[in-house]
Amino acid sequence: MFSIPGKSPVSITPAAERQIARLMAQKSAGGLRIGLKKGGCAGMEYTMELAEAAAPGDEVIEQGQARVLIAPTAQMFLFGTEIDYESGLLESGFKFRNPNVTDSCGCGESISFAPFEGTAAKP
Repeated sequence: MFSIPGKSPVSITPAAERQIARLMAQKSAGGLRIGLKKGGCAGMEYTMELAEAAAPGDEVIEQGQARVLIAPTAQMFLFGTEIDYESGLLESGFKFRNPNVTDSCGCGESISFAPFEGTAAKP
């Protein structure tokens, strides 16, 4: 993974830690896998699924009873991201505060990233 020695690639707030641990316990899961897929009006969407175990290449972040598994294809896009869980009257869910995002759609469900140096930008 793209990492800095001694620094976790993502941070997990206490609220997210509690929710991840709760979901893992309910489903006897080995972790919450986070990834990215093409889709949405901004180009990319986060994916989340409970997994039995880490897959080859997954980056594993453990905090308390919570375990986050970052899919290999998402690792460079998620570096520096804070994962939070917010609970409100109308909606509750995980929130990603990702410093690598350059644009997002109005509903906040899809995101885009700046093109990497040496690659062509989207038209």
